[in-house]
Amino acid sequence: MVTADQVKALVRSHADGDDGHFYSVAMQVAARAARGGQTKFAQELRELVDTAKASSARQPAKGIRPVPVVQPRGDLAGLLAVSYPDRRLSDLVVEDQVRAAIERVLTEQHQADRLREHGFEPLRSLLLVGPPGTGKTLSASVIAGELHLPLFVIRLEGVITKYMGETAAKLRLIFDAATETRGVYFFDEVDALAGDRANTNDVGEIRRVLNSFLQFLEQDESSSLMVAATNHPQLLDRAMFRRFGTVIEYPLPSPEIARGVIRNRLATMNTGGLSWKKLDEAAEGLSHAELTLACEQAAKEVILSKSASVTTTLLVEALQERRRATRG
Repeated sequence: MVTADQVKALVRSHADGDDGHFYSVAMQVAARAARGGQTKFAQELRELVDTAKASSARQPAKGIRPVPVVQPRGDLAGLLAVSYPDRRLSDLVVEDQVRAAIERVLTEQHQADRLREHGFEPLRSLLLVGPPGTGKTLSASVIAGELHLPLFVIRLEGVITKYMGETAAKLRLIFDAATETRGVYFFDEVDALAGDRANTNDVGEIRRVLNSFLQFLEQDESSSLMVAATNHPQLLDRAMFRRFGTVIEYPLPSPEIARGVIRNRLATMNTGGLSWKKLDEAAEGLSHAELTLACEQAAKEVILSKSASVTTTLLVEALQERRRATRG
């Protein structure tokens, strides 16, 4: 039920005239009640908050009010970049296990009320791990697009400062924003925040930032989705893997997936004469992003030279060039 800290926060925010924080705490109370099986109370409280928000929006502004996070300004402008993706699952060419995991997240979000009626919360925190260019960032856009939610990309360069106390305060702003405005909040390269606490080269202040991040994740009761991604899972503190509702591993594309990426990117070109066996060999070990870049290079060459179609030789050369570029 309601904790003592939440009661004090409600009274304090009411006294300060901070409606945004008041609603945020009220929604936390509702989420806690839902998890405790008090679904009717939780639903009634959410409805009261929604009604109060709508009423406040029609009233003239009095004093200083929180800036709407959907148009980040002030401190939030340096912490969040917002977009409204129109990506769909059909845009994502990934292994079956990755697609199944994303579909599960979407299904639970679409049927969140049904889950809450039985005392369960939908999956709303994901950790995406895998090599660069394998579809992690695109997955965050797809999830936002499928759920018709804004995508908030956290600007880590704005969050991390030489003053670690400020970093923790900025993290709190982000998690408060997630409570106030539902969306997909994407922490890319999260290892910058969540490195292994056992690292002897690390300083105490940096470890405290990680502890704050883990605490915010654990205490988050918003209806937003927290998505984090890393190319270097070995650098993450092991506690990170326990804090997220699900961990999705992104492998380099198999030959079948590589063919799908190529077909998708060259869908408007004539590819009828391609030798897929040769392309499988040339594409081995390249990421989704590298395959896409090679396809774009070959397609532009065809367009600019006014050729009839993309040839196997042309595409193999583009794939080999990408391989040389990635290997330095």
